Amino acid sequence: MSPRVSPSRPRARRPARTARMTAVPAAAALCALLAGCAGSDASGDGTGGGGNRFISGDGNVTEYAPGGRKSVQDVTGEGLDGKPFKLADLRGKVTVVNFWASWCAPCRGEAPSLNQVYTENKPKGVEFLGVNFKDAKDNAKAFERRFKVAYPSLFDADGRVTLAFREVPPSAVPSTLVLDRQGRVTARIIGATTYSKLGPLVTKALAEK
Repeated sequence: MSPRVSPSRPRARRPARTARMTAVPAAAALCALLAGCAGSDASGDGTGGGGNRFISGDGNVTEYAPGGRKSVQDVTGEGLDGKPFKLADLRGKVTVVNFWASWCAPCRGEAPSLNQVYTENKPKGVEFLGVNFKDAKDNAKAFERRFKVAYPSLFDADGRVTLAFREVPPSAVPSTLVLDRQGRVTARIIGATTYSKLGPLVTKALAEK
């Protein structure tokens, strides 16, 4: 009698290896922001048209201990008023840097809170700087008039100013950075901010010696 032959079983496939999540380099993250937020046209009608694909944040706050802070003092650019500007000139003062655009609805929503925090802390030596990202200059100026923005902004039509912040990238529009007196990032807000969120971060930075 012939021996019974068991049908051969197909070999089980090895499970695919799960790719390890690696941190996206800051420059790559910023490049994605530049491509995602503005497409190829920054001269739209200020409503996000012209190819703008908005990347929003959730308002998440990250604070950095003094030993782990990154400096961003080598930022330069031209203001919406056409005047040259160096962020290093503000060294010695707590500084808030806000990234915004006229086509960004959350930017319009947070504008009153930014103005309030600025007005209350300006006498204490706090400076504010806006970075107008991938926008048309006329639309940006109209935004400032409408919301009575009291502090200056750099005009960043091509995204080069924003790339200069790659050490602590503002990976959404709007985003806000709080710098200590040494020009290092002490806190970052990804997404729209509020008075109750930004105010305490500024107060904390002011309290540092």
